[in-house]
Amino acid sequence: MEAREILLYWSLKYFGNWDHIYSAIETKEEFDEKEAKELIKKVNSDFVTFLDEDYPESLKNMYKPPFVLYYHGDISLISDTHNKLAVVGARKCTDYGEKTTKKFVEELCKDFVIVSGLAYGIDAAAHRSAIKNGGKTVAVLGNGINFCYIEDNKDIYEECKKSHLVISEYPDQVEPLPCHFPVRNRIIAGLCETLLVTEGKVASGTQVTALLMTRKNGNVCCIPTRIGEDSICNRLISEGAYLVETPEDVYDVASVVKKKPIFEK
Repeated sequence: MEAREILLYWSLKYFGNWDHIYSAIETKEEFDEKEAKELIKKVNSDFVTFLDEDYPESLKNMYKPPFVLYYHGDISLISDTHNKLAVVGARKCTDYGEKTTKKFVEELCKDFVIVSGLAYGIDAAAHRSAIKNGGKTVAVLGNGINFCYIEDNKDIYEECKKSHLVISEYPDQVEPLPCHFPVRNRIIAGLCETLLVTEGKVASGTQVTALLMTRKNGNVCCIPTRIGEDSICNRLISEGAYLVETPEDVYDVASVVKKKPIFEK
């Protein structure tokens, strides 16, 4: 078997668990080639491995790069030729947070691929705005590639499969576990050089993503919130994140020049 097929087999065998896959590689775990081929035949999505040419360099350089990415849609959207903007925030967001996110993404999706996690709240608002306004978006899942665990976001999931991109390091119908989401967030941060945060809560996945972006010397942009609210945004700003009030502020931070839309409606 080719090395990429062996990676795929271990990913399937261990349900995308990075540590278990790494252990199999490190110990040169033996396997039944016939069994491996039978398991691989059951894969019902596209995939790209760490060893493939179209695996993005941005992920190769991150902490614990996924050995296999399963996907539906246009894998070129995560190539290093595109500007990519991560947009994350509170699942239980306010009307203000949702409207502000949609307004920012409406403009920013002209020049950035919008990357988010297909969760409730800000994630969904970012995906929907990119789709509505003719941009492109990438949904990074914390569960199996063929399992949309939020029924209200099923329309986003299906549209991304058809015309955008859905990716996951977890195969098929692997269910979401609490431990999956911080792990998923490293992919969101790894793909992008700039992060936009709206109403992210203290001690949340948003905070994890912001920390990961800071560690890689990426840009963290925050839309400020009112004093006294459970939001990580003002704290991040006090610690050095960029305060942004308009989409133009994000362009300036990311050093991206506005131009004609890179994607046609």
